[in-house]
Amino acid sequence: MSAAEHLTGRPAESPTAAVADPTGAGPTVAGLLLAAGGGRRLGGRPKALLPHRGRPLVENAVRVLREAGCGPIHVVLGASAAEVRERADLTDCVVVDNPDWEEGMGSSLRVGLDSLAGTGAGAALVSLVDQPGIGSAAVARVREAYRSPTSLVAAAYDGERGHPVLFGADRWADIVRTATGDRGARVHLREHAKEVILVECGDIAQDYDIDTPPDLARLDPAGPEGGLRGA
Repeated sequence: MSAAEHLTGRPAESPTAAVADPTGAGPTVAGLLLAAGGGRRLGGRPKALLPHRGRPLVENAVRVLREAGCGPIHVVLGASAAEVRERADLTDCVVVDNPDWEEGMGSSLRVGLDSLAGTGAGAALVSLVDQPGIGSAAVARVREAYRSPTSLVAAAYDGERGHPVLFGADRWADIVRTATGDRGARVHLREHAKEVILVECGDIAQDYDIDTPPDLARLDPAGPEGGLRGA
């Protein structure tokens, strides 16, 4: 059973519609990491710079996308962007700044999708910097469900839609038009709910967010590789 059928029990879109990358290794799915948050409920600590396994949290999120086979990888920064660029190793990533990051996730999603225009990617797999419990295995499941530029795929946890989410390139313009505030792509997902392929990931990942001081206990500030299940 394919990743797309893992939860739904129905066949995925025809693989003949898939867009292959120039190397012939498979469809080109870009990784889009939203890492602009200022950590308001964390006392103003930018989420990208939270310590995890001895490095800034943004590096963990980039590694997960890369190990899952996404590329190119675009990273959207906002709060303390200059400091993030200085302290985090974002080698081989396209880093873009969102000057309007305080408006919410929607603005970062718009900036990120705009930055992917012209890359030739067939889809963008969107992940959030503050979800270290979602590792490369879960991201790969979602990526592998891509079939065409109209694909709409989301990870699910016990049947409930979560992150990451994959948007085929044909959907980007509508998402940019409707993504506002903290709603991100919720409008598009709601209007096209019947088209969403859910890929169950609850068996290999945890979809918690790092939002409040108690959540910081889920991070491993100085530990070696290993740590959290699904990371």
